Amino acid sequence: MREGDDKLIRNEILLSLPDAERDAVLPHLELVRLTAHHVLHEPGDNLRSAYFCNTGMISILTVFPDGKSVEVGLVGREGFVGLRLIAGFPTAFTRAITQISGSAYRIDGATLLELLPSNPELRRLLEGFSQVQTAAVCQVAACNRLHEVEERLARWLLMCSDRVKSDSLALTQELLGQMLGTRRSSVTLAAGTLQRAGLIAANRGEVRILKRAGLERAACSCYAAVRREFEEWRHMRSHSK
Repeated sequence: MREGDDKLIRNEILLSLPDAERDAVLPHLELVRLTAHHVLHEPGDNLRSAYFCNTGMISILTVFPDGKSVEVGLVGREGFVGLRLIAGFPTAFTRAITQISGSAYRIDGATLLELLPSNPELRRLLEGFSQVQTAAVCQVAACNRLHEVEERLARWLLMCSDRVKSDSLALTQELLGQMLGTRRSSVTLAAGTLQRAGLIAANRGEVRILKRAGLERAACSCYAAVRREFEEWRHMRSHSK
């Protein structure tokens, strides 16, 4: 890590580490810029690096043989990309792509695995994130099957906002359609409904949340379920320090 880069840490996992473990990990981290649409890995790639997301947002997508894809996970400053490494899998199953520009702390995969035995809190935090991320994936899978596009769009915008800590999101409707696994025309109609209700403002390349409480009411129950899971994990972290 370059001098001064440790002052820029926003990642919640790194910030939750005891001082001794953070000091052990920091020399192995490299602060890297993540530009929108940058692919971190594709299905089948060897996982040579892992990432502690610092700012911005990374999407985890399932990719089908015909090239179509649908989002199954979101990672912001609360999380980490590279969980399969921790579980002993050397190759990626999904695509990880930057959706909102930001930064991450990159670590060599082999180095991370060497650090885990002597840094138990790091392992515990990564395993905890794996559990809440799995719960979120399960909830979103059910959501995509059972709930209307408008509800799902509201839920997804709120989840994005939570991860970047902002109500202004650099997103296009084409991207929203891809992430929700639905037609762009359906997303346009749903976004129009939310706009007419005064909950969001959507311009070219940007969506702004205007009334968060109203958007939460418009979202399906999946948003609250996922948020509770992450809040419980944060509570567990804060009481373990």
